[in-house]
Amino acid sequence: MRLVVDLNRCQGYAQCAFLAPDVFTLHGVEALMYDPQPADDRRRQVLRAAHACPVQAITVEDESLAPADGREGGSRVG
Repeated sequence: MRLVVDLNRCQGYAQCAFLAPDVFTLHGVEALMYDPQPADDRRRQVLRAAHACPVQAITVEDESLAPADGREGGSRVG
């Protein structure tokens, strides 16, 4: 699993940090830090955090769903 957060879209609501604090951390008022490749045992937390994002800034790419042509599968989740 790989995460991409559109930091231009992120507004610092920090819902992700509340739901997956081991993956997302808010530094200061609006500086989001995150682990772009969290452990698979964090999948449920990460998906909940992505769905909770009010501005849909988090994209979760599931490497196990990559198409046979080598492109990676991904979707904007929340």
